[in-house]
Amino acid sequence: MIADWLFAPFVEFGFMRRALVGCLALSLGATPVGVFLILRRMSLAGDAIAHAILPGAAIGYLVAGLSLPAMTAGGMLVGLAVALIAGGIARVTLLREDASLATIYLISLASGVMIVSMRGSNVDLMHVLFGTVLALDDAALTLLAAIASITLVTVALVYRPLVMECCDPAFLKSVGRSSTPVHFMFLVLVVLNLVAGFHALGTLMAVGIMILPAAAARLWVRDVSRLILVAMLVAVLGSVIGLLMSFHASLPAGPAIVLTLGALYVVSLLVGTDGVLARRLGPQWHWSS
Repeated sequence: MIADWLFAPFVEFGFMRRALVGCLALSLGATPVGVFLILRRMSLAGDAIAHAILPGAAIGYLVAGLSLPAMTAGGMLVGLAVALIAGGIARVTLLREDASLATIYLISLASGVMIVSMRGSNVDLMHVLFGTVLALDDAALTLLAAIASITLVTVALVYRPLVMECCDPAFLKSVGRSSTPVHFMFLVLVVLNLVAGFHALGTLMAVGIMILPAAAARLWVRDVSRLILVAMLVAVLGSVIGLLMSFHASLPAGPAIVLTLGALYVVSLLVGTDGVLARRLGPQWHWSS
């Protein structure tokens, strides 16, 4: 009975298998980026960029309808532009980068909703805002897999500078000129994975599968490499449970996945090795991390 509940949806229905593959790709690609966003204290910046993707995707929608290439290209271009503009504003004004991102993302979100509403229906708007993880086709899965592969290869190649910039950015700047290229490369990875998440979970929740697993993992381990692995496992677990809840309880899949990841974060917050109980009960509660 339990086996049927767990496996039957993925064995019997192709759309569930596609959703699972898409979520696995996001879990492998987006969560390492989320880990570095957490370590850099840029979690809200990721959320701001995710919302800022919307007008680019909306323009692509206006030009070509619900076209994967058009919406992807629009989202990537506008996402990168917003990240660079926010950084530029922070360097030439008194505003911090997070304040610049907050102002730009609010304008971008409103603009994107307005653009989609001008031409499309409420169904199209819901598609853009909340994604269609249960309707992923071959082209979308190929895109998600490609972005996950690019992310993993890039993180492997620049892993040491990424970690160093999180721990001691001043030292990285002092020993070479790699700080700026690494930061720009990281922003590109953020935008790429938010665009991938946008196709599955929509602009409003794309950042969920990026940040929530990383935040949960941070409450269990401290080593960066293990932090990435645990975050991936949390993302996969949350995706599977969320898809099963969506199937058996007739819930929207995207919110079910993000809420499941949120529940795993709450559990980690309570019983993780750096969680609330561990801090209340003292060293005897801690496991090796």
